Amino acid sequence: MSQKKVAILISGGGSNMVSLLDSMTGDHPARPCLVLSNNADAGGLAKAAAAGVATAVVDHRPFAGDREAFEAELVKPVIEAGADIVCLAGFMRVLTAGFVSQFEGRMLNIHPSLLPKYKGLHTHARALEAGDGEHGCTVHEVTPRLDDGPILGQARVPVLESDTPDTLAARVLVQEHLLYPAVLRRFAAGDKTPVQLR
Repeated sequence: MSQKKVAILISGGGSNMVSLLDSMTGDHPARPCLVLSNNADAGGLAKAAAAGVATAVVDHRPFAGDREAFEAELVKPVIEAGADIVCLAGFMRVLTAGFVSQFEGRMLNIHPSLLPKYKGLHTHARALEAGDGEHGCTVHEVTPRLDDGPILGQARVPVLESDTPDTLAARVLVQEHLLYPAVLRRFAAGDKTPVQLR
C-alpha cells in the first residue's frame, strides 16, 4: 500500500504540526508533503523547513473580505503537493464549504474541547465557567459546519479546582500532541474507529 501524503495547515507556532511530523516515520502509513500557512511569520514554517518538509505561504490579508479568492489560492499548493489528507493544526481561518468539499472525508482538525461541547473559541475558560469535571480535545473530520463532523478521537483531562484557562490549556495541549498523531496514523491506514485517550 502506498503511503498517503499529508498537507498540514498552520497559522502559528505549529506545536501540533511538529507532533504530526515527528510521528510520520518508520512504518507510518503517511508522510508529510507540505506545511502551509496563511501567516508568513508563523513559527511553525521554520520548524517544518528544518524537518525537511516543503512549506508555502498564502497570506489572507490581501484578500480582505473575499474568502473565496483567498481559498482559491490556498488550495493550489495543496493540490500541487498531491495531498491525500489535509490536517488543520492551529489554522485560524474559517474555511468555506467550497474549500472543505474538495477534501471531504480527507480533512482533519483538532479542537480543544470535548465536542460537541464548546465549539469555537475560549474553550478552556468556558469549561471552567461551566464547572466541568473533565475537559479535553477532539480530532474530527472537517465538514462545512464549524467544529462539526464525525469524531475520530478524544482525549480527556480532569479539571482541577486550582485550574486557570492557561493551566488547563497546557494540560490539554499535552494530550493534543498524543491524540492527533494517533488518530492520523489510524485514519491514514483507512480506519475511522475513534481513538480514546484518558
